[in-house]
Amino acid sequence: MSTHPSVSPYRPASPRDDPISLDYLSRCDGTDATMPIYVAIKGIVFDVTRKSALYGPGGSYHIFAGKDASKAFGKSSLKEEDAIADYSSLNESELRILDDWVTFFSKVCYSVQMHLANESRNTTL
Repeated sequence: MSTHPSVSPYRPASPRDDPISLDYLSRCDGTDATMPIYVAIKGIVFDVTRKSALYGPGGSYHIFAGKDASKAFGKSSLKEEDAIADYSSLNESELRILDDWVTFFSKVCYSVQMHLANESRNTTL
């Protein structure tokens, strides 16, 4: 018999039907330990809280936290100026890379939490 308490694995919240605003997304950047950490790609919001060492303050990918960083994902960039939602300047190859990131986040790593409100989306595609 184990003397250690049972620890439940991390379970992200169930996907929500109601969209969130950019304001709320910006508060989910890991600077407040009581809030989740969210990353958005193409208006789809992913819960990356379980990888807070990467996406939280000081983490390698904190640049993506609390925002839609679609352009940066498409360009495979860690530059602050690329961490924006507008990916209309991406070329065909970069658009494929962007779609690959959406697939990766959706199917492999993170749960889809919700979508950004329509007025919050800043893409032309």
